[in-house]
Amino acid sequence: MKLTKAIQNLGKDKAIISAKLIAEQEGIDWGVGISAVFNAVASDPERAPGNIGGKHDDEKSLIWKWILKYQSGLEGRASVRKSNLPGTIADPIIEEIIGARLATLTESDLNKITYAHRLGMSAENILGLILEEYLADNLIEFDWHCAWGETVRSVDFVHEDGRLLQIKNRSNSENSSSSAVRTGTEIEKWFRIKADKIEYMWESLNAICGTNSLSEAGFVSFVKSTIKSNPSCLAVEAENPWK
Repeated sequence: MKLTKAIQNLGKDKAIISAKLIAEQEGIDWGVGISAVFNAVASDPERAPGNIGGKHDDEKSLIWKWILKYQSGLEGRASVRKSNLPGTIADPIIEEIIGARLATLTESDLNKITYAHRLGMSAENILGLILEEYLADNLIEFDWHCAWGETVRSVDFVHEDGRLLQIKNRSNSENSSSSAVRTGTEIEKWFRIKADKIEYMWESLNAICGTNSLSEAGFVSFVKSTIKSNPSCLAVEAENPWK
């Protein structure tokens, strides 16, 4: 059974009551945030994550897995997470290609390029998490709550009145799956920066969320303070020459 079917079996009200009881039994605070996010799933079971459920699961175990997924996402937010080092090694041929084109580069230069690229990729991997937490911290007072752990399909923030919001870092970062789920829905969408030029879209997000406090300057400040307070958020290899 999948979570979608479990909620359909229970109905919205029973699903919400069950979720609250399970959270309380497990010592997890059923606060306004998790309540609003689960309500979005209970109100429309098709928004339940498709990766929750197995043939031996019942309604209670599926709701518990959803709660665990939410809690894991919350506890893995950028300000407290310890990111893993890259799990792959650099292909030596890349340095050969670059060196063949730019013959004045030394072996040391090429090595630094390799590690700069790997460091940049690691930074890109956590960018979405940092953006998500910046918004979560600043939008809670406007009754928007983060769907931590990807607990609502193709939705990143849920308003207490039921509105839904999907965020992306760049205008070209949407995938076909998230686009398809929005067909016929009322999910609002926003991206931070255009892909083809430096143009930030904070004004439109402020309009959506009913605030004027979100800005690129504020986000940059949050990025710096997050990395300073939790350096482990960005994994840096011991052999990285830029250390």
